[in-house]
Amino acid sequence: MRIFGLILAGGAGRRMGGADKALVPFGAGTLLSNAVERFEPQVEMLALSANGDPARFDTYDLPVLPDTGGGGAGPMAGLLAGLTWAGAAGATHLATMAVDTPFIPGDLVARLMLAGDGGPAIAESAGRAHPTAGLWPAALRAPLEAALGRAERRLGLWAEHVGAVRAAFAATSPDPFMNVNTREDLAAAARHLS
Repeated sequence: MRIFGLILAGGAGRRMGGADKALVPFGAGTLLSNAVERFEPQVEMLALSANGDPARFDTYDLPVLPDTGGGGAGPMAGLLAGLTWAGAAGATHLATMAVDTPFIPGDLVARLMLAGDGGPAIAESAGRAHPTAGLWPAALRAPLEAALGRAERRLGLWAEHVGAVRAAFAATSPDPFMNVNTREDLAAAARHLS
């Protein structure tokens, strides 16, 4: 089994004033450097899903994958680009996380793998699904492409459709799937670091 990883960072950051969230300062680095530090040890290879000029990520030494079809389809388009990349490189699975979830667990991928038993799995905490924190067999590339062709855009609904099971994580403080969408969220996340 070969599990590659993809950090989803294709959002426009509208609620953060249009900031490129991946490059927003966080702790001793950025949200992206934090994501790499937490996620890279869990996967064989790691890539970044992002649109726009990839040169802005040169210091991270990651493949930068633009959304398939030019963007606009949210995380599902990023996931398709990731599955295409991972499958071409021989991966059996692709694990995903959002760049703006700074506290993902260090055992995220292992627990998703156990829960899904080789099939698709997504994280859940406090009864809430977190489909961007998922594990996807490379064989789901064609069904995902078909879903995008039908203009499906909601990753959570598509995950249900392909039978993704939920891996339950304890709701702790900070929430392991806390989402940093605003400057206020960023400040709250930074307080948890200190």
